[in-house]
Amino acid sequence: MTALGTPPPAGAPVTGTGGPAPSAVPVVGDGTTAAGRARRRWRAVRWWAVVLAATALVVAALAVTRPATSTTPYAPDSAQPDGARAVAQVLARQGVDVEHVTTVDDAVQAATEGTTLLVTPSPLLAFEQADALAAVPADLVLLGADDVLLDAATDGAVRRGAVLDTSPDVLPPGCPLPAARAAGEARLTAGLTLVPAKGERPVTCYPESGGAALVAVADGGRTVTAVDDPALVRNDTVLEAGNAALALHLLGAHERLVWLVPDPFDLSTGDGTGGAPAGPSMPRWAGAVGLWAGLVVLVLALWRGRRLGPLVAEELPVVVPAAEAARGRGRLYRRTRARGHAAAGLRAATATRVAARLGLPRSAEPAGVVDAVVRASGRDPREVAALLYGPPPPDDEALAELARRLDGLERDTTGRGTAAGRTPARDTTRDSTYDTTHDSPARDTSGSEDPRS
Repeated sequence: MTALGTPPPAGAPVTGTGGPAPSAVPVVGDGTTAAGRARRRWRAVRWWAVVLAATALVVAALAVTRPATSTTPYAPDSAQPDGARAVAQVLARQGVDVEHVTTVDDAVQAATEGTTLLVTPSPLLAFEQADALAAVPADLVLLGADDVLLDAATDGAVRRGAVLDTSPDVLPPGCPLPAARAAGEARLTAGLTLVPAKGERPVTCYPESGGAALVAVADGGRTVTAVDDPALVRNDTVLEAGNAALALHLLGAHERLVWLVPDPFDLSTGDGTGGAPAGPSMPRWAGAVGLWAGLVVLVLALWRGRRLGPLVAEELPVVVPAAEAARGRGRLYRRTRARGHAAAGLRAATATRVAARLGLPRSAEPAGVVDAVVRASGRDPREVAALLYGPPPPDDEALAELARRLDGLERDTTGRGTAAGRTPARDTTRDSTYDTTHDSPARDTSGSEDPRS
């Protein structure tokens, strides 16, 4: 047995008086289909899909348009005016193996004996990092080094002077250093000064106004060369005067060159720990993976959060009049154009009330309900079946007409059934609780409210 208001099984006959019995009752539900439900779901998630698609397109565009070279100043792979790609490519064609590093740990491990370590301007080096770079066995070439690195690499013999005029000038070598003599004049700033100290005096080249543009210090079996002006290797100034020749002679003295462009976030100190504190530490890729995991969790929460769980019955915080609740629900149905749901609710409520007045159980078959209504009202069986179990109305006018016809059917059925001597059951469906506990809109037949509301 099926509950009242649900479609009867296919082929169930409808019998009664007042007209020919149809072979089957045409039953249609609330008018929803799988395609309709899919369209509603798509409308709910389409904006998120558009946002994700736009994000994917932006990421793909950035990946495709990313330049093959970097934009880091003084980097050997940077083609920008402040890069040093020109010098690095010429050195590579001359057979010098150029290794680009960005951390102190990598530089200390790569700068072995018989190599040259170039340190580009690095104003953020810590004292421990400067000491680690100064202790490598390789020859050192320091470009635009600050006093911290100069003091560590030259044992305090060279410092930066207080030079008021920082504009470069074309200066003669003025020293016996082979690289300077081979390069000849160079366009540099002379901001390095010597500190009086015991021991062998450093070689100063390109002097001007009490300062020098280049200072070479012999340190045992290696040479530390400090150049005040880092423009010596820049792409936009390397061709001025003898800058290119001087850079190639200083950096190409050995077959292997370690080119350090310090990362401002590098905390390594040359001991191989990467600057990490003692104890367990996270790998370098942990930050990126954590960021992506957080993004995935956020998207998953937004996706799953839109799904409503099962309905939970709970006490209402306030007492809502039945008529007000019915009108509000009707307006919601109208706003969403859920005419199929509204019609199904109207038909189910009518079938429930009529069956209760005719003494039918709630488990009565739809065909039995139609037969009882036909006998009580004297109407045509096909008309009764179409009213109680017909297709959903196509528009609001048809929905209003269906409500009026259901009211008429209910009046005809209950009036004739009572007059025929039947004892009507107590009509509990008119109580105010019906309008707030059933998933169907109650009808206000007083004429003060349009059934379409």
